[in-house]
Amino acid sequence: MWNSRAILCLLSLLHSLLLHSVLPLVSAQGSKTTPWNTLSGSPPLVIARGGFSGIYPDSSDLAYSLAAQTSLANVIVWCDVQLTKDREGICIPSIKLENATDIGHISKYKSKTYSVNGVQTSGYFSVDYTLKELLSNVILIQRDYTRTNKFDRSNCRILTVNDLVRTEAPNPPGLWLNIQHDAFYAQHNLSMKNFVLTVSRTVNVSYISSPEASFLRSLRAHVNPSITKLVFRFLEKDKVDPSTNQTYGSLLKNLTSIKTFASGILVPKEYIWPVDPSSLYILPHTSLVSDAHKVGLEVFASDFMNDLSISYNYSYDPVAEYLNFIDNGNFSVDGVLSDFPLTPSEAIDCFAHIGLNAPKKVNTLVISKYGASGDYPPCTDLAYEKAISDGVDVLDCPVQMSKDGIPFCLSSIDLIESTNVAQSSFSRLGKTIPEIKSGNGIFTFDLAWDNIKSLSPLMLNPHSINSLYRNPEYNKKGQFLTLSDFLNLIKTHTSTLNVMIIIENAAYLARKQNLSVTDAVIDTLSKSGYDKPGAPKVMIQSTNSSVLLKFKEKAKYELVYKIDEIVGGAVDSAISDIKRFAHSVVVKKESVYPVSELFVIASTKIVSKFKSSNLSVYVETFSNEFLSQAWDFMSDAYVEINTFVQDAAIDGVITDFPKTANRYRRNKCLNLGDKTPMYMEPVQVGDLLQVMDKSLLPPAQAPAPPLTEDEVTEPPLPPLSKIAPSSPISGTEAGAPPPRNAQAKVTVCIFLSTLTLLVASLVL
Repeated sequence: MWNSRAILCLLSLLHSLLLHSVLPLVSAQGSKTTPWNTLSGSPPLVIARGGFSGIYPDSSDLAYSLAAQTSLANVIVWCDVQLTKDREGICIPSIKLENATDIGHISKYKSKTYSVNGVQTSGYFSVDYTLKELLSNVILIQRDYTRTNKFDRSNCRILTVNDLVRTEAPNPPGLWLNIQHDAFYAQHNLSMKNFVLTVSRTVNVSYISSPEASFLRSLRAHVNPSITKLVFRFLEKDKVDPSTNQTYGSLLKNLTSIKTFASGILVPKEYIWPVDPSSLYILPHTSLVSDAHKVGLEVFASDFMNDLSISYNYSYDPVAEYLNFIDNGNFSVDGVLSDFPLTPSEAIDCFAHIGLNAPKKVNTLVISKYGASGDYPPCTDLAYEKAISDGVDVLDCPVQMSKDGIPFCLSSIDLIESTNVAQSSFSRLGKTIPEIKSGNGIFTFDLAWDNIKSLSPLMLNPHSINSLYRNPEYNKKGQFLTLSDFLNLIKTHTSTLNVMIIIENAAYLARKQNLSVTDAVIDTLSKSGYDKPGAPKVMIQSTNSSVLLKFKEKAKYELVYKIDEIVGGAVDSAISDIKRFAHSVVVKKESVYPVSELFVIASTKIVSKFKSSNLSVYVETFSNEFLSQAWDFMSDAYVEINTFVQDAAIDGVITDFPKTANRYRRNKCLNLGDKTPMYMEPVQVGDLLQVMDKSLLPPAQAPAPPLTEDEVTEPPLPPLSKIAPSSPISGTEAGAPPPRNAQAKVTVCIFLSTLTLLVASLVL
């Protein structure tokens, strides 16, 4: 997708800046056909804050280069200017150098205390050092501790403004200088105004922003507005502009006054779409954009990052958030300031002004994971209805059995994982069944269906350990469905909607509980008319070959074999065995692109090998949360999906956010051949590793073992037991460990599960 080799970083950036100019601004009145509601009628700009600072150290050559390579052609690169003792302008995001460099770890440099906007502030300041002193030892590092520090030793030296844009051409475009703390530098006999005017004579500065109104007023008469635009930057509403002694909230009330010294404003995104701090839902938008446009001010929105929690309205999809600012039918901001400039680039160029019913550009199947379980409790009517409205192709139902033999849809045979059973009167029914899972559980076959449907569904929170939660508003919302109800739901919708029935633990249920889940599924499918011509397509998935063989004997459904562990491939005999009973396979993402410490370290041939044997390949699980993606995918679900589809050529994605996968396959940047923009190219495996210091490389890992025939072959399903089902009394039941391709998932005991749920409810 992109080459981020350190030796080419700065050259690539300069090349990009030279070749690509800012899109011409066309008046909205003169462009009646434009779909954009910006002030000019042109597409919004992407401003890369410190380059691609979401991955590489802010304001480093690596960050600027990656931004230039992976963003819109007219991307604007942002530099926070600080002044050195010898009046050089350097790009560093904080007045305190230790917030973005390693200066605090070098003994020769000393911390000092100065007054900054009237506040005594201790730290390391650029005014105390010459440029040579800083370049001799100090390097840029990742300042955000939630991001990877693997590039901190990549020799990212501090850049001057001239370093950033140095090229043979005298005026390369696309530079945004942000100036803060003008008064502080004046106290040290350094003039930001003089620096800006001097650098503007040799560098084409497109935008200059500042949160200090008097600084911009001082520049107004000295810059050419057709070349350089002045932008007033708003900080939090209760903060004070030191040059006017007014709060930014009060300054916001007089946009006409701001127009006298600026052509635009830069505001935190909450100025436009406020977010309720308690519910994390967006509130109705303000009139700021339309009010500013009325007086001729452009509006730029800041604080866009892929790797922070955003409003639940966006389902952890940053593209959806950008679209709400640029393509909402009412207004569009004129630009966005982002740490991840690739994402707004694709939002503007690929996803804006299309709907979920736009033509598909690729035929990759979208298969739900417990319905839209990223938005609603898994396997509930709400999750299934949302998945259908989001454009899913295949709706899944993991079939569990109740004590009274009713097949129904639930994400796990253990009720603790997705219901409030641990807080109910049924908590006494806990037991340990090693054949099914490690640790205690309360199992579906110990409760009658009437008891189960009385339980409240719970949201799945796979990243709760990192305090990242899914929408708590829908916790305990929705109803569970019997398999019959689920199949009837499918029939009420479009005929193109298909069904995935998932069956696990069939042997245990037959042998120990006298329950035949396979017979129950076959019978329910038949009674619901799914064995008749014209019925929705049925797919049967299992990790057990014995289950699929039974269905092969009795029905003509697509049989899907799930490989439940990470494998590096499959031996030929295993593939031949799979072909006896299956038409397709499900593999984990890490079986396609192995990962170490959240970096992709290799790619396998597992997809192509299965497909060469006429087995379709579906991959799981694709989620929107940035924590679910390797760093290589830029905290962007679309980059991840695109790489699996375009590079690995998978046939289907299994996802708990089907709207994202459906939106991906309809975007305008697919199937463009040589004209495909870089932000819609698959990533190149190992690119990030190439610029990493060897001492920080992820540990080498032995390749995952291939799937063998012994792991595929199983004995037939046992007949139903002649004994009564086991007693639902707490205790330990002996059982043979499951085979490798049906390994039990490790969970905590009931006490810890209950405690976790309690803590989560208190946090949320």
